[in-house]
Amino acid sequence: MVPAEFGYVAPRTITEALALLERYGDSARLLAGGHSLIPLMKLRLAMPSMLIDLGEITELRGIRDDSGTLVIGATTTHATVAANELVRARYPVLAEAAGQIGDVQVRNRGTIGGSLAHADPAADLPAVMLALDAQLNICSPAGARLVAARSFFEGMFTTQLAATEMLTEIRLPPLPARTGTAYQKAANLASGYAIVGVAVVVTLDSDGAVAAARIGVTGAGAQPVRATTAEAALAGRVPGEANLSMAASAAGHDIEDPLDDMHASADYRRHLVAVHTRRALERAIAAAG
Repeated sequence: MVPAEFGYVAPRTITEALALLERYGDSARLLAGGHSLIPLMKLRLAMPSMLIDLGEITELRGIRDDSGTLVIGATTTHATVAANELVRARYPVLAEAAGQIGDVQVRNRGTIGGSLAHADPAADLPAVMLALDAQLNICSPAGARLVAARSFFEGMFTTQLAATEMLTEIRLPPLPARTGTAYQKAANLASGYAIVGVAVVVTLDSDGAVAAARIGVTGAGAQPVRATTAEAALAGRVPGEANLSMAASAAGHDIEDPLDDMHASADYRRHLVAVHTRRALERAIAAAG
């Protein structure tokens, strides 16, 4: 498998990269880790005339605190995210999910921004971004804008990104006290992709009831979604056996049009969403308490 002929350039700043995107438009593609784009190019499912390699742009890498908000550069690798002490201490669900992506090679080359921009329906991180209520910084030659993760994903391999835009950083707001998190997935054993993945963030009040819950689901449908019915079922309730079962069942029904393929039927995916929501809730609530 050989890609179609293409040009290659490696800018050293975000400004240079954006100028190249403006120049080449739809005929250009950004290269981050390459684990998604390069296979598509080899199959000629993607045939960019110009490849813009982001690997030389140092300002796109790294993890830092910005007055309590955690900022992650778009080309920071999954392995770096999984091992980072700030991530592990403040957002363990992100470290947990990043540590389960693909294999060692993928985690050391693949990037958080590349994964989100590619928007594979079976990727792990979109569900986590939904549960953490992340904000994505998107830049273009005209300026920058912040987009909520909940609005960013528009369909299978489809996001809000326009041809002249690039994702530059992910911003995670601080989590309240008495908050627990967890990520659960049924993985494809060959690829590590999520047949179903569930990310949960739960905050308990002083009486042990659920003050807030966010549940992100990936792998089940064409795009990641928030299980809002399940979240509402938990709000204000003490998370006992009956309430957890009710929320888990609701999460399965929050998937309006589940995928049906060789890996799992639509009905089985609904079942997996319920099972893994229940398990993730139990772990998150235990951590919050």
